[in-house]
This record gives sequence, C-alpha cells and structure tokens, in this order.
Amino acid sequence: MKIIILGAGQVGSSVAENLAREANDITVIDTDASRIQALQDRLDIRTCVGHASHPDVLRQAGADDADMIVAVTNSDETNMIACQVAYTLFHTPTKIARVRAYEYLKYTGLFAQNALPIDVLISPEQVITDYMERLIEYPGALQVLDFASGKVRLVGVKAYYGGPLVGHELRALRDHIPGIETRVAAIFRRGNSIIPEGNTVIEVDDEVFFIAARKNIRAVMSELRKLDKPCKRIIIAGGGNIGTRLAKALESRYQVKLIDHNKQRSQRIAEDLERTIVLLGDVADEELLLEENIENTDVFCSVTNDDEANILSAMLAKRLGAKKVMALINRAAYVDLVESGEIDIAVSPHQATIGILLTHVRRGDVVVVHSLRRGAAEAIEAIAHGDRSNSRVVGRAIEDIKLPPGTTIGAVVRQDEVIIAHHDTVIEAEDHVILFLVDKKRISDVERLFQVGITFM
Repeated sequence: MKIIILGAGQVGSSVAENLAREANDITVIDTDASRIQALQDRLDIRTCVGHASHPDVLRQAGADDADMIVAVTNSDETNMIACQVAYTLFHTPTKIARVRAYEYLKYTGLFAQNALPIDVLISPEQVITDYMERLIEYPGALQVLDFASGKVRLVGVKAYYGGPLVGHELRALRDHIPGIETRVAAIFRRGNSIIPEGNTVIEVDDEVFFIAARKNIRAVMSELRKLDKPCKRIIIAGGGNIGTRLAKALESRYQVKLIDHNKQRSQRIAEDLERTIVLLGDVADEELLLEENIENTDVFCSVTNDDEANILSAMLAKRLGAKKVMALINRAAYVDLVESGEIDIAVSPHQATIGILLTHVRRGDVVVVHSLRRGAAEAIEAIAHGDRSNSRVVGRAIEDIKLPPGTTIGAVVRQDEVIIAHHDTVIEAEDHVILFLVDKKRISDVERLFQVGITFM
C-alpha cells in the first residue's frame, strides 16, 4: 500500500516505523529537514521537506497514485486542508486526519464527503480519555481493550502472590469459576511470551492477557489477583484537553479533583465542570497533595503536556500513598523505564492511537486493531467472509485452521452472542473473530487467512 504520512512528530514517526516494517511504500512530509533526515536514516522510507497541505508538495510526495493520506501534523487546520486537497486534486481513496480541537469535533457534519472529506477522524485526547477511563473502571488491570462494540474485552493483569490461580495449571480456571467462559490469550513472563496451554502454570508477576464477555471481566480478574476495591477518589494532574475530558467523563461516578497551575484555565475548567473540585497549584507540590489527602486517593492521573512533570508528580503521589498512579508519557524511551519503577501504568498517546491507523491499513476485513506491549504484540478483530470453498476459516473448526505460530483465537462474536473459543468451535460466515498475536511480524499471514479467494479447495 502506498501511504503518505504528513508530520514527522511522535505519532507520525511511530506510524511510519510500524507501517514500514510491513512492506508498505511510505513517504513522510515535514517542514523540519533535520527531523526528516533523522527518520530516513533509520527507516527504509521516502521523505519530502515542505508544507504538508501544499498541492505541489503532495504531488512531489506521490499523491497522484497514493492509496492513503495520514495527516498527523501538529496543526488541525493543516491536517484538514491536506485531506481536502488530496480529495479534490488527487482523488486519494482514504484520508485519515488527527483533529484535536473540540471546537471542530463537536460539529459532526463538518467531516463529510460534501464538506471536509475526511474518512477517518482521530482524536488522541478522546482515545486516551477512553483508555484511562477503562483502567479506572477495572482497578488492577494493566490494559483493557474493547472488541465487538464493547461486548468483549481483552484485559491484561499481573498475577500477584496469593492469587487463587497462581501456582496452578490454566485448566483449573474452569473449576474455579464454573459457568463463566474465558480464555487466556497470552502470558508474558520476564519479558518473554508464553503460548498458554492447559498445563501452563501461572507464576507470580506473570502478565496474563485474558478475553471474556464484558460482564464476566471482574470474576476472571479475581482469579489472577486479589481484586482491588472499586475506585472512589481520583486526582487528575493537568487541566489540558485530556485532563478536562477525563474529569468530565468521571465526575458523575467518582469524587474527582483536578490540579492545574494556570489561573485563567483553572477558572474556565471550574465553570465547565459540574462536580469536579478544581485546585490551582503545582502538580508536584508535596504540601498541596498532602492537603488533598493523597494517601486516600485511589488513582492519581498525571496528564500535563510535560513528560518530566508527569513522571515526577506520579512518583511523588505514589510515595505519598496514592494506591495507583498513571502518567501520560510521549517519549517512547521513557515508557519502559518508568513502568519498571514506582509508576503503575505509563500511557503512551502514539501507541494508543496507532491501532486506529493500523485498522485501515490491514488487508482483509479487519475492524479493530490494538497494539500491545509497546507494539511488540497485537490483538485484532477480523470478520470472516465467504464459505468453505473460498475461505481458509469459514466452516472450519479452530483446531483445523492453520494459524501462524504465536497466534491464538480468543473469542468469536456471532451477532449478539459471545462465544469463547475452544478447539472445536466452528467459524461461520460474518463471525467477528478476535485474535491475539504475540509476534506482529505474522500479521500478513493472519491477513491472508481472512481474505476471500476464488477457491482454496
């Protein structure tokens, strides 16, 4: 696929790196020549220096026959105009744009083919808000990912000493929670992936990813670790777009406090929010945190625009007694570094948004892609089409499907029915199949499985 990426910042660079690994023809446009050069030095891609929305620059980058434009510059206006130019002059089939400002996003009719022709709209702030909201809903989870419009969730947890299933084989899970269907999709032990079998024994500190119907998530989590009490008290550090959205999403169900250092912004936020207590101050002010009973706080979310401020304030909050701390971190190099210390969860914006982009690059009918473990693994939802004569999966039991090494099928959603996958589960046409890949290099093999051919008999 020929793809032009506009913007070589954190998201643009991450997208280029992910897509270049998969044999796509990638061109990146940016106004910063040094940033472009650094990207070209480490990736097998084409680059172009210039303003991303200028027609001549797009033509130079190969827009005449491009399959997709991914506009992720720091300017909403540039991203929107670039998509308009690509549609009008070059008839680009797929146009993806990052738009951050709520002032644009609240007018849904603005992004239509007869207005601003953007096929896929990405709002990183909304993606991050939804992601953090799910983590707060399930205390103790490392990741919570939705499939089939929320009917199924994939949850990652760390197995703790004393958990009912720790030290036991996976096949014992069914005896512990009779009547509840679940499947362990993958286990990561000391950084290495383990393909789960019935005789696999769960060890302390294993990262266990399991899949289950949404209503059964808490019951399964309780088998792997002591189930944390539901959250009540939340402190949000930072009153930018993410902090404000997160407070608005949480304030009806939790006791929320928000800290920001900017007086005018704090006043505006206090007027916009209904139940959130807005505090003016430094997010890393020890006295302020103690005054606000940080030791009784269930979750401290640091979401300022400064990675260092997020890391330091989250570490301080943890040391002062916050039960769980999350930090928004843009620099990829920092993510692994901080999660090995006092910070419970490092949230990476570009890893959270990369899945949306990958969904539209995947071949076959792939409707959801989630990037896991900083991009090393992947979970996807694909729709099975065709029949036994022209599909490699339809009409076949899972045990008869030649899955690539390291790939497991976790669940099948058939209309409104959630079916946890077993070896004898037969895939039917139009089933939504949820797969877990511990090695995303195998993604092309999975894509081929779900492509309908003339005949495979």
